[in-house]
Amino acid sequence: MSFTVVIPARYASTRLPGKPLADLAGKPMIRHVYERANESAASRVVIATDDERIEAACQAFGAEVVMTSPDHASGTDRLEEVARTLGFAANDRIVNVQGDEPLIPPALINQVAHNLQRFPRAAIATLCEKITDADSVFNPNVVKVVADHQGMAHYFSRAPIPWARDHWKTDHWPPREKTLPSGVNYFRHIGIYGYRVRLLSDFVGWAPAPTELTESLEQLRALYNGAQIHVEEAVEQPPAGVDTEADLQRLRQWMEANQP
Repeated sequence: MSFTVVIPARYASTRLPGKPLADLAGKPMIRHVYERANESAASRVVIATDDERIEAACQAFGAEVVMTSPDHASGTDRLEEVARTLGFAANDRIVNVQGDEPLIPPALINQVAHNLQRFPRAAIATLCEKITDADSVFNPNVVKVVADHQGMAHYFSRAPIPWARDHWKTDHWPPREKTLPSGVNYFRHIGIYGYRVRLLSDFVGWAPAPTELTESLEQLRALYNGAQIHVEEAVEQPPAGVDTEADLQRLRQWMEANQP
């Protein structure tokens, strides 16, 4: 099951500039991500960046680094440049691991790579987890996904999908009823992706889809153009990533308390 992990790492984060180089237990955050990726079954781990400071830091701990354009509109565009630069074949598999996930379980990386192998018609594989509270269903920052019985995604949305018509009345928004309907499963999308390289090549040539622009969800461009996305419940619960200074401080405290 040969596949490559690519870790995009940008310096110019809006909410936390320089995030990949933030110190965690004596190492830059990006090194923790790199080490987790190397614990997976990946045959190769590559860090993609557009910043020389990140390049130098990663080379110092022995990582393979590919410098990419600073003008990419999305992470998928950056992945496509890496695949093209390294000469990957159309059916090669890439798993995109975000550079702000220093505790990502290697089992999740293997899971999405394996699912691309199991489901040849899927151009993308990703993960989800069950939602157990109504507040998350109505939270637009929690992306929901609906899939068929084989795990092929029908749609991703910031809205509450599927809509429990008989449970939630529409005379008030959000509904006053704050319990989940019985017999209905809701799933939160987890943002780790496995791609076939041919999908990346196609993706960069597609215009942004109307649904993508409406929801601000890049994966909807693939569905809009007929690409299939396989979704499966994660075999392990993923820990939260680092988006803000508060997230970084919480993670530092956790790592200090849990270091052997």
